[in-house]
Amino acid sequence: MSKTDLRSAEFSYLVLIGRQLFAVIFMLASAGHFTPAKIALAAAHGVPMATVLVPISGLIALLGGLSVLFGYRARVGGCLLVVFLVPVTLFMHNFWAAPDAATFRLQLFQFARNLVLLACACQLVRTGAGSLSLDAIRERGAAVQADGLA
Repeated sequence: MSKTDLRSAEFSYLVLIGRQLFAVIFMLASAGHFTPAKIALAAAHGVPMATVLVPISGLIALLGGLSVLFGYRARVGGCLLVVFLVPVTLFMHNFWAAPDAATFRLQLFQFARNLVLLACACQLVRTGAGSLSLDAIRERGAAVQADGLA
């Protein structure tokens, strides 16, 4: 094995850092969902009941981001992020309805970015938060308790 290969412990820290950076994206974005400007923008994009749905989407993004950040019920948090990303991507980044080339390029880029975030959220739902998470600590505690009872 070469010296450049990642050991399991080193990889765990990379997973932790990646998970936290991923979560911060949604936590920061959620703050804007409570502003009149973001609600008006969503209404202009055709979001129905924007005054209700935009703040709810901000809450979903915040809860999903916090769940992923701490690795507490991270699969549920990943599901929340999927629930957030699908309608936001389709309604807010509908590049196919762009009125000009510059808007088309911007919306296409943001649509593609959201698809990548959606893939990451799906991967999180599939694999969980990793060994450096509250979920892993909880699972290890349950295994120790089960061994003590056996």
